[in-house]
Amino acid sequence: MGLISLLWGIVALLWMILALIPLLGWGNWFLIPFAAVGALIAAIGLLFTRSEKNGRAKAGLLLNAIVIVVGVVRLGIGGGVI
Repeated sequence: MGLISLLWGIVALLWMILALIPLLGWGNWFLIPFAAVGALIAAIGLLFTRSEKNGRAKAGLLLNAIVIVVGVVRLGIGGGVI
């Protein structure tokens, strides 16, 4: 689960970088739920792994959380949230 959430977070991060380009900001509407699913997978991974082996899940959770925050801020700045 940790590896899946980490890879999910990397894909979300690449998508976020693409959505930062003007006129591609509409991608944030799809990016935020995508990253939320990755964060949910990471949270499940944290629950079901031992504390010695949950580093990937923590990294995936952090990466997906950063992507969600940047996506919400980007929508707020660009006027996407009315």
